[in-house]
Amino acid sequence: MLIALTGTPGTGKTAVAEKLKKRGLRVESVIELARKNDSIIDEEGDEVVIDVERLSKTRFDGIVEGHLSHLLSPDLTVVLRCNPLVLKKRLEERGWSEEKVMENVEAELLDVILVEALESCPEVYEVDTTNLKVDDVADIVEGIVRGDAGLRRNYKPGKIDWLSELEERLDEVVRK
Repeated sequence: MLIALTGTPGTGKTAVAEKLKKRGLRVESVIELARKNDSIIDEEGDEVVIDVERLSKTRFDGIVEGHLSHLLSPDLTVVLRCNPLVLKKRLEERGWSEEKVMENVEAELLDVILVEALESCPEVYEVDTTNLKVDDVADIVEGIVRGDAGLRRNYKPGKIDWLSELEERLDEVVRK
């Protein structure tokens, strides 16, 4: 079973994936999986261009972590979400360019990855990581992966609506 752990950069995917790996789950980053399957088109510095179509033909049994993993025809997808105001601060602290920060904050605000996941995967869950510790998010993801009916019910998509929640503060989100 291929499971995608995806989300906008800065939502906690890598940290959660590391916790899950330490717990004994089979976890691979989408970039490492692409390297192993000759699916890297170009790589320069931190920028890696992956042939998603080619990589999606690779079968992997386990969790694939990365913001493209939901495009690999997974059986189940968990989308990590984060309040765009918090996400903006995290990405700025990474030293990302203003353009790259805003592109990702806007993507989170508009549910871009969630919508893509819903279009490409039969079973999707979303977890708001904004105020959770990495261990707590890992517990939730592991429970969903293992089939916990309560967690699957609680994390069905549709409960997170950043536009409505931040309606009064949108200028803070998009202000440069």
